[in-house]
Amino acid sequence: MIVAFSVTPLGAGVDVGRAVAEAVRVVRASGLPNRTDAMFTTLEGEWDEVMAVVKAASDAVLAAAPRCSLVLKADIRPGVSDAMTSKVDTVERYLAGE
Repeated sequence: MIVAFSVTPLGAGVDVGRAVAEAVRVVRASGLPNRTDAMFTTLEGEWDEVMAVVKAASDAVLAAAPRCSLVLKADIRPGVSDAMTSKVDTVERYLAGE
C-alpha cells in the first residue's frame, strides 16, 4: 500500500517545524520507501508496517505538542510493490509523449 499522510502539532505555538521533523525522522528510520514534500509524507509497504510508522510519527508529534492532527490517504493494492515510483514514472512517460 501507499499512504500519503500529514501530521500537524496543535497547541504548541506557530513554529511546528521541529515537531514535524521528528515525525519525518521516524519515517526515515523505518527503512520503508518514503518521500517528503511540503504538504505530505508518502510511505510504501505492507499495511501493518505502514500503519505502525504512521502511529509512531504521530506519537513523535504528541511528544512535542498536546494535540496532533493526522490527515491520511491510502492506495491499498495487494501484490503491488514499488508503486510509489512506478506511478510517477508512468505519468512522466505520458508527458514525454510515449
